[in-house]
This record gives sequence, C-alpha cells and structure tokens, in this order.
Amino acid sequence: MVWFKRAKPSIRTTDKRDTPEGLWTKCDDCGAALHKKQLEDHQYTCPECGYHFRISPAEYFSILFDGGVFQEFDAGLRAADPLGFVDTKNYPDRVRETMSKTGKTEACRNAVGEMDGRPVVVSAMDFGFIGGSMGSVVGEKIARASDRSLELGAPLVVIAQSGGARMMEGAFSLMQMAKTAARLTRLGDKGIPYISLMTNPTTGGITASFAMLGDINISEPKALIGFAGPRVIRDTIKRDLPEGFQRAEFLQEHGFLDLIVHRKDLREQLIRLFGHMAG
Repeated sequence: MVWFKRAKPSIRTTDKRDTPEGLWTKCDDCGAALHKKQLEDHQYTCPECGYHFRISPAEYFSILFDGGVFQEFDAGLRAADPLGFVDTKNYPDRVRETMSKTGKTEACRNAVGEMDGRPVVVSAMDFGFIGGSMGSVVGEKIARASDRSLELGAPLVVIAQSGGARMMEGAFSLMQMAKTAARLTRLGDKGIPYISLMTNPTTGGITASFAMLGDINISEPKALIGFAGPRVIRDTIKRDLPEGFQRAEFLQEHGFLDLIVHRKDLREQLIRLFGHMAG
C-alpha cells in the first residue's frame, strides 16, 4: 500500500512566504503599523501587543538551532493520490498548483541541528501548504522525525500548525493519527524527551493525535487549539461558549497546556526544559 512516493530531494534553507511581506505590515490583532525590520528584530511578533505572525518551518529552524544551522532530511517525499480524489479539481493538480504558488513541497519539514550544543530533531508544520493538513506524507515525516530522534538519542520537538487531516486522502490521512502516536510511544519507552509546540492554529486530527502527546505541551500565546472549530461546537450544543474558548490561555487554565511561551523566549525555554528532562 503506497501512501507517498519519493521524488528528487529539494532542499530549501530559507522560506519567508508566510511571513509579512513589504516594508510595512498591519498587525492583525492591535492594528499597529509595523516596519519589516521591527518584525524581524522581534521574530515576527508585534512589539506593541505581542501578536504572533504565522511563520514557516525555515524560520523556526533559524530561531531554534545554534547559528540557524540545520540539516534537512526526508525532503524528497511527495504526495500520491491513493483515492483518485476529485472535487473542483483533481488532487494531484491541487498539489502541483500549491507547490508552484508557494515554492513549498509539503506541509511539514524535518531538520536536525544543535541547541546549545545538544543535538535536537525538529519537525515543523506549515499552514501555507493546503492549510497545513496532515496527509500521508506529513504523517510519514513526523514518524520519521521520531525515528531519527530515537536513532540519535536526541530530543524531539514537533511544531504543530494545521487545520487538521487532509481529507483528499480520506482514511489514509486519518490513519496518520494512529501511526504518529504509536511512533512517539517508542521515545517514551527509551526516555527520550518529546516536546509538542502548538501554534496558531492547531486543530482537528493534529490535536487529537501527536500534538497533545508531548512529555511537555507548550504553545505560543493566543494560539487557537482544539478539535472542531468554535462555531461548529456552538451550533451543535446550542450554547454560548466561554470567553477565550480554545485559545492557549484558556487551555492552560484548564490543564491542557504546561506552558505558554513567547517566541522570543522559545529557544532558551526549550534549552532549559531539555536540561531538566535530561537530569
């Protein structure tokens, strides 16, 4: 049963297509006019209100790894079309169109590098590719990141940024929930740390699988985290939802998150956590 196919690897070390472009950008939260240099200096967060702009895997790699140096692996995996799926267009055409438009090859990238001299594996999702949806390639990449972590005895960080399962792959997509969860169990058996970082948004099958399985679950501020969206839940139960429902702060208050970490503090916080977990 083929869920993905291997293509010639394409290694990209920079990718800012999801970060604000142009000299000036308006903050989506407070409306402040922000210069590009301000955003870069604040790691693409608003210096006025702390709003976190969505960034790409390459940006996270640059922020987290020592000197921004990393080695990408499994970059050559490409989506197949196991169901022959067609809606307004067929699935292979949709994938090719997204690749052409974004310069991205899938909704996840894997890399290994060092953080404070310690080898670390990072698997980062990308909302800019079909809503960060988890198809069989994304599931396979996260599974392989877990395997690489096990092989190196190195901590694993998975950065979730997704609208959920990729329904164009049907049950093949849903099966990735079980596969990723099972692979992560191996890390726990060997005492290798796994930290889940949830960013905006983390929803659907992602939340229902690997994103909530970290030894420590952390989030960026105000990230939307949940299974079904608030409107769907409200319409189903016919009740108003609590203020801040499904935001990171609400989840931390109710015990679903261990920490909320500003992006400027993320690298140092992860280094501290790895140190504690190794001890």
